[in-house]
Amino acid sequence: MTTATATPPSREQLLYWLHEAAEIEHNLMCCYLYAAFSLKVVDARWSTAQAQAVAGWRRQIVSVALEEMTHLCLVGNLMSALGATAHFNRPMFPIESGPYPADFVIRLQPFSLATVEHFKFLERPVAVSLHDAQGFEPTLQYHRASSPDRLSPGPRDYATVGQLYATLRDGLDAFVQAYGEAALFIGNPAQQVDASLAPLPGVCTVRNLADAHQALDTIVAQGEGAGAEHEDSHFSRFTRLGDELATALAQDPAFEPAWPAATNPVMNPPPTPAGKVHISHPDIARWLDIGNAMYTTSLRCLLQGFVATERAAKAQWLAASFALMRAVTPVGQGLATRPATLQPDGVHAGLTFTSLRTLAVLPETTARQFVAARIGELLARAQALPVVPVAGESPDTWSSVIRTLRAQQAALGGAQVDSDAPVFVAASADFAGAESAFGSKIALAAPDLPTAPAVETVRGQHITIHFDGQRCIHSRRCVLDAPMVFKANTPGQWIDPDSLSVERVAEVAHNCPSGAITYERIDGGPAESAPPVNTLHLRENGPYAVHAPVTLAGQDDGFRATLCRCGQSQRKPWCDGSHVSAQFRATGEPATGQAEPLAARDGLLAVQPLRNGPLQINGNLEICAGTGRTVARVTEARLCRCGQSKNKPFCDLSHVAAGFEAPGQ
Repeated sequence: MTTATATPPSREQLLYWLHEAAEIEHNLMCCYLYAAFSLKVVDARWSTAQAQAVAGWRRQIVSVALEEMTHLCLVGNLMSALGATAHFNRPMFPIESGPYPADFVIRLQPFSLATVEHFKFLERPVAVSLHDAQGFEPTLQYHRASSPDRLSPGPRDYATVGQLYATLRDGLDAFVQAYGEAALFIGNPAQQVDASLAPLPGVCTVRNLADAHQALDTIVAQGEGAGAEHEDSHFSRFTRLGDELATALAQDPAFEPAWPAATNPVMNPPPTPAGKVHISHPDIARWLDIGNAMYTTSLRCLLQGFVATERAAKAQWLAASFALMRAVTPVGQGLATRPATLQPDGVHAGLTFTSLRTLAVLPETTARQFVAARIGELLARAQALPVVPVAGESPDTWSSVIRTLRAQQAALGGAQVDSDAPVFVAASADFAGAESAFGSKIALAAPDLPTAPAVETVRGQHITIHFDGQRCIHSRRCVLDAPMVFKANTPGQWIDPDSLSVERVAEVAHNCPSGAITYERIDGGPAESAPPVNTLHLRENGPYAVHAPVTLAGQDDGFRATLCRCGQSQRKPWCDGSHVSAQFRATGEPATGQAEPLAARDGLLAVQPLRNGPLQINGNLEICAGTGRTVARVTEARLCRCGQSKNKPFCDLSHVAAGFEAPGQ
């Protein structure tokens, strides 16, 4: 098939193809998540190697699903750049023949060797010849074509998703060659979603043809159209996963890594029930209802985030969308562990990803009230439903859903969330065994941050110096700027506050980037004050150096802190110098991104380490390169602390595939 366009396609035709691309990416994301949800967490029959393999497969599939979310966001940015609105509608599962080329069989099916082979087929490069897995044969053979001179847009056939993007690229190029870039990219740049707003691998804004090429290249390189030469491509990852699974099954034919979740699950009684599983168990159907409603509300928030032009509003809508999608995960996993019906047929349930027939943009004046009220309905229903944990589940896994709903309702409704409010979780006679099987690693409650060691305090005539050796990163500003006060390699008392003027000692303390050195004025002089501009400097191959009035996990952390970004510190979230021995490599001079002036540049900066994830930043902040150049100005961001992000300093969810573990909320 040729992707050449004889005449420039219209804007409508380009948007038609982008609509279809968005639907395919959305569908694949759901299919991958469904397979990941079906994987068991524990099984008493597993060996240690089998348990590790299943955990690794889950991380890999979820990582691929998150990159499909990247693709969906990039297609949304492309649509916004062309003057349209991002598209998050799609046909409901199971998808019948017709919307896509005949060979595109898209359905929800639990993890299995055939499912993985099917994923390989969907992600295959153009040059790779593959047959789809057994059981995924198309029900119909047909050809989609539309006349090139027709005014109404229409479909075009393609053998792989990569060919669809090649068609799009050729179409964009032809349009620009015929009419110019200014005629094509008419969208409002303020609607673009960048990496600081969407912590996804490879997200970029689209304002011109070069940006559009970058977005399309990212999609192809990550999965669609990328072959074995890209070891992290979706095709390559599914190839390796399939090989590992085949080997594991050959070694132990009784090995069962997944629950028997339904193939083609549906929420409502289907008019044509053949080949479908109606989730009719009274208790499970109610949790399926909540899961689908949360998924739909997440999409609604995502759409509002894409159309908003005020950055703070975009950040809040997108944060709500991602929080709700994360809350869908335990529901999806929980459904797969439970029966689909009251019949003793052994078939389990599964999240059906059923949403509204259409998702329309809500008016800005009522959107928050609309969504907050909807989340309130979900919260009331979730609190009313009992949950009896099963093996591999902690009560907190389910109560975390309620906490997320409560927090997002408060955020969008403008209220303060009561984190100490009771959360209902039904008791279970089996809970003790379930808790020991599940382990504290899976529970979502925030563990305490490391206990602060004793701080060395030396009182002088006019000033008292406090030194926290555990926070010190040995920047040596103290021993170089005031060697008579801070006497390096001196046994016994090595701090002499009276050997320099009070003002000079205070100045040296202010230059300590980690906050290891603080002071108290005894002479009545001024205490350290907050800086006029909150800053975070990126140390070359090293930590984040923050200068702002910081609260860390809700606790006052002073005005200076160095926070780990290599993922290796033994005293997370603070740096302990482990980046040196780990030979961590991360530039201190990333490219300048979103850097529009902030309405305010000071104020409280809240830093919240997220459990096994990034640092959540809320407050006015200027992110600077090591040389001082502005990289970004943000009021909300998620900063990588696993060391794996390909979009440093921002999180791109690489911690999921890396299996990163760290305390946090």
